[in-house]
Amino acid sequence: MARLTRLSFVLLLMLSCSAFAQSAPQAEKLILLRAAHLLDVEHGTLVSPGEILVRGNRIAEAGSSVSHPAGAALLDLGSVTLMPGLIDAHIHLFLHPGAEDLQTVVESVPERTILAELAARDDLLAGFTAERDMGTEGAGSADSAVRNAINRGLIPGPRLRVSGNAIDILGGHEDAIHFNPAEHISSNANYANSADELVAVIRQQLKEGADFIKIYQTGHDRAAGDKLSTPYQYTRQQLEAAVAETARAGTRVAVHATGEPGALFAVQAGVASIDHAYQLSPETMRLMRDRQIYAVPTFAITEYFAEHAEMKALAEREHALQALHAAEFKKQLAAGVPMAVGSDVGPFPHGSQAREFELMVQYGMPAADVLRADLINGARLLGWEGEIGQLKPGFFADIIAVPANPLENISTLTHVSFVMKDGVVYKQQQ
Repeated sequence: MARLTRLSFVLLLMLSCSAFAQSAPQAEKLILLRAAHLLDVEHGTLVSPGEILVRGNRIAEAGSSVSHPAGAALLDLGSVTLMPGLIDAHIHLFLHPGAEDLQTVVESVPERTILAELAARDDLLAGFTAERDMGTEGAGSADSAVRNAINRGLIPGPRLRVSGNAIDILGGHEDAIHFNPAEHISSNANYANSADELVAVIRQQLKEGADFIKIYQTGHDRAAGDKLSTPYQYTRQQLEAAVAETARAGTRVAVHATGEPGALFAVQAGVASIDHAYQLSPETMRLMRDRQIYAVPTFAITEYFAEHAEMKALAEREHALQALHAAEFKKQLAAGVPMAVGSDVGPFPHGSQAREFELMVQYGMPAADVLRADLINGARLLGWEGEIGQLKPGFFADIIAVPANPLENISTLTHVSFVMKDGVVYKQQQ
């Protein structure tokens, strides 16, 4: 009996020591990144050489030379440029190339969720370490489940801000309007036909895990020459009710708005961003500049639709819309409209959306300004200002490497060779 008592005591002591060892704080992992260059986003310059000391999931130091503490793992990446992970402020994880409206009809929500997880992985490996998912197209709160799985480390993917389904009026932009009405095909969006209904839908979506609210404000678009006509869906007063409700809950509204007067109503109501922004009035542009409301141009999606149209007439329509948008974009830049970068990826292949940077430069925005729009404005728009978008001490260790200088060759962003998110390396090409 005494022997058993002593054995029990020894086992109890061993278990106690083991429990103490597990609960004792672990030393944070140190990683030293070294490369030929480092991008200073804020000032639009390169620092050469470039070094970053990562402690745990945060940047401890960044510059031409940093501390080299004992025990730090050295990753010498060679003749590349280190820069912050890219931000895409307009994505659709739950869409893939093909008929958008049919995907929600023929694919189950579990199937679409699996495809969304693969899309998140592809975006991360392309260098996009933070994204704003602008609607699940009928999959409801499934995007919050994907976000949560990424946050728990169960699947690879970017940091996500998610909206759930977009909100729309009966017969509006995404209301299955091309199908036989007798079949009662469900809308890809949630209905709200009044201010009270907007508030009710917003409360339900926030309960289901949405980080922000997406509202369809205009559509269907019709372009003729340099003029765009697009009916609005909500009045200024209705949008003000939506903005007030999200503000009460500590979040914001983003709108799909391509033209007037819908864009003006949204800006007057105080939304966070005007996504697509094909054509804006002088008053809308002035208010966006003064209130720092971001335009998110989404050029890449129109180019893709033009190049993959099934009929010549559809291709011509998309090319004309892109030309109109590019001309209006120059006016918006001249008017001081603040920009963020979003591609509308989903209807075109995930992981290929760095094309958006090339198009913004092609249509008149200097590369340094595009990078600031993406990384500094994008961080603000997603609510991570001071945490992502720059290589500074205290920021999350979301870091990528590209083979050339993005200030001189923006196309280098389409060739990301190294990806670190939250201090974890997901991609490293030799």
